Amino acid sequence: MRRPAIVPEPTGVTGLAGPGRLSRSVRRLPSRAVSLPSLEQHPHAQAVLGPALTGGRASHAYLFHGPPGAGKRDAALGLAAALIADGSPDAAGAARRVREGVHPDFTHVRPSGAGAMIKEDIEEPVVMGATRTPFEARRRVFLLEQADTMNDTVANRLLKTLEEPPDYVHLILVTDRFGDVLPTIVSRCQPVRFEAPTPQQLRDVLGRAGASPEVADACARLGLGDAERARRLALGDGPALRHGAERLARAIVRGELVDRPWEGVLKVMGDRAHAEYDARIAATEEAVALLPKKEQKRAQKEGETAAKRMMRRTMNEALDHGLQLTGLWFRDLACVVDGVPELAHNADRRAELTADAELVPDARALRDAVALVDETRARFQLNVTEELALEALASRVERRLAAVRDA
Repeated sequence: MRRPAIVPEPTGVTGLAGPGRLSRSVRRLPSRAVSLPSLEQHPHAQAVLGPALTGGRASHAYLFHGPPGAGKRDAALGLAAALIADGSPDAAGAARRVREGVHPDFTHVRPSGAGAMIKEDIEEPVVMGATRTPFEARRRVFLLEQADTMNDTVANRLLKTLEEPPDYVHLILVTDRFGDVLPTIVSRCQPVRFEAPTPQQLRDVLGRAGASPEVADACARLGLGDAERARRLALGDGPALRHGAERLARAIVRGELVDRPWEGVLKVMGDRAHAEYDARIAATEEAVALLPKKEQKRAQKEGETAAKRMMRRTMNEALDHGLQLTGLWFRDLACVVDGVPELAHNADRRAELTADAELVPDARALRDAVALVDETRARFQLNVTEELALEALASRVERRLAAVRDA
């Protein structure tokens, strides 16, 4: 199947709705049944979930929040598995099927829009699904990721389900951006906070995954508390993205833009997005083959639309990460100029940072460069053209640094 061209697609518009009331319903559970992944690194989550479950009372709706990579999704899956496995004659098998996403009483919702959750994501799977009694378990559990991407329309469709769900329904919402979740959603859930991993914890994780000590240290720092980005930097196509961002930053410092140094970042972005698209299309075709013929055309079209949206979202995430790394290079140069090289995140690039800092020994100009990068990252929310935006960024930062470099 032919891949779609990479073109901008509008994202959802987030607004604020009026305040809602907090539902206080809890659901009694036999205390014998539930267990969760270790929460020792998350004292607030442990304080909320531990007594609630071991005491036999679980809230109808939780909002798991904290930085990316903090372990929220693993804990949410663990909670969902525990709730559904409770009372099952094959508790281990029920929990396993939840984790694999194939239990009939478990629904896992991820936004299918390019940048937001859309009404179709929750209308049938959640709102209507919550009205149906469980197939085999005692309860039904709905896990909704990226709750911060709900706009007013989506949130309003979910409110009644959050306010007055049937006794057998539990909802677990997950977000990396607690401040962006609509107040009407927050007020109807019990918040559960997860803490960011420490740099040492990230170093240990990356080291066990095969990264060298130097790379593990640098990627743990560059992750800025985001364990997912730290892992991706050290493994897979992460080193290529980091190399592309470093090449872009160093070319700007030297005023060497004729070779279009931003193309390395764009290549990783495109490769990652197309790989995601191909995987989604393959999964769609496999699922469509199992449907009656009269339903196949509709399902194929819906799958292709979802794959295109996922590709756009993957592109946005990869490009934002590449720009973040570019800005961090300028930030590290400022640290070297200020005489505190030990604070540099690119800890395995000391020689390169020193060489670049000698060309632009002006920390203020370098901090201005960071601000310009952050400004460009924000512009991508407006669906500007990626290559033109990167070319414009490189030109603007190069002009800002040129006076220092050529002085």
